[in-house]
Amino acid sequence: MDTKDIREIKPQYNSFLVFLGNLFSFVFHPLFITTYIFIFLIFIHPGTFTGFEPRLKLFRFLTVFLFTTAFPAFSVFLTWRLKLIQSLYLSTTRERLIPYVLTMFFYFWTWYVFRNLPDSPPVTIHLLLGSFLAICGGWMCNIFFKISMHGIAMGGLIIFALLFAFTDSYSSGLYLSVAVLIAGLVCTSRLIVSDHSTFEVYTGLLVGILAQFIAWLF
Repeated sequence: MDTKDIREIKPQYNSFLVFLGNLFSFVFHPLFITTYIFIFLIFIHPGTFTGFEPRLKLFRFLTVFLFTTAFPAFSVFLTWRLKLIQSLYLSTTRERLIPYVLTMFFYFWTWYVFRNLPDSPPVTIHLLLGSFLAICGGWMCNIFFKISMHGIAMGGLIIFALLFAFTDSYSSGLYLSVAVLIAGLVCTSRLIVSDHSTFEVYTGLLVGILAQFIAWLF
């Protein structure tokens, strides 16, 4: 079934639901998720970055933000301005190929840097490796169908919260509950406001889960 067919069979939602769907889709854009998790680990969680000076915490945060959010977003903007893609919304699988490759480079570099810093908490290395593997998985799936990038990010968020809850000394079911709630809101939003099918969203969730799980094994 092509994109046109999917749009034709989708129900019509009221404007308020569409507004909420677009809001959640933007606030929890895939490029923001790794940065959000690092904000939690660095500035909120009581144990992950214990002993780090405030300046070093800020530097680590800025490193992650620049290489997993700002630079990939700017790269997509440049490819659009250079007319290598037709839309910033990346509506087709073909338009997503170059952004996927560029994003893979930035995420790999971030993981490589943290992996070689002797004081990096192991959880951050697992997270960054899982994020990189998720993008690789998304890129491979994108060859065949337009997998949901939001779904990939949400799958990674859920399994990260689950694995972290089992290994964290300050574990709390609240982390996992919040992650599941966010994932539910975002995936529902994508089904409302995007042209993704349920298969593309659920496959995205599966890819994100597998990528983060594999990263924690290593």
